Amino acid sequence: MNIALIIAGGTGQRMAQDIPKQFISVYDKPVIIYTLERFQNHPSIDEIRIVCLDGWHDSLYAYCKQFGITKLANIVSGGENGQDSIRNGIYDIAENHSSQKDIVIIHDAIRPLVSADIISDNIRVCRQNGNATTVIPCNTAMLMSFDNLVSEQQVLRDNIKMTQTPQSFYLQELLESHKEALKKGITNAIASCTMYVELGKKIYLSMGSEKNIKLTTTEDIEIFKALLQTQKDDWLH
Repeated sequence: MNIALIIAGGTGQRMAQDIPKQFISVYDKPVIIYTLERFQNHPSIDEIRIVCLDGWHDSLYAYCKQFGITKLANIVSGGENGQDSIRNGIYDIAENHSSQKDIVIIHDAIRPLVSADIISDNIRVCRQNGNATTVIPCNTAMLMSFDNLVSEQQVLRDNIKMTQTPQSFYLQELLESHKEALKKGITNAIASCTMYVELGKKIYLSMGSEKNIKLTTTEDIEIFKALLQTQKDDWLH
């Protein structure tokens, strides 16, 4: 099975809003529903599970019922950080699935414009190589700074990749990797792919997109709204 694990445990402090950013309404629909619809409508996704902030489970169940997210299997609580939240979701999945062929597709709830092509390529690379992390090339000048005030050093961008989600892994290996990370004191990895790197594992890369934006600030919400309103011209490929 291909199981989507949507991470919606953040509080969205940088957004400076009264509610978590994944529940902000855009054109009368919560951001997280836009995200869930991408996986609901993808033919290769068999099941959706969500890691969510405490206090928002009932609202999320209601939204999923309202907007027809029929692939939803369960909602579990988040942890103290992203790694904790993902681990909670993996444990929940492992209680219900045990096949060596099961894949977990981890995705940020606040990346609502993930395309079907991105999801498909992520699954393909994972099936082929054992894991997959969505990336885009770095296309801007990179400077190193240690005080956020001055820089005297550039970072060559040619070999730099900017990571996104989804990030896919075989369930059993992902479960064992999280247990290994805890034993080694790796408790606050920025992402699943960086946790794998810290464990000395290889990460395989799949196709991303500049449109697969992460909604972190209010400016990102404005960009999201604009992208929703934009229809791709026929000649753009």
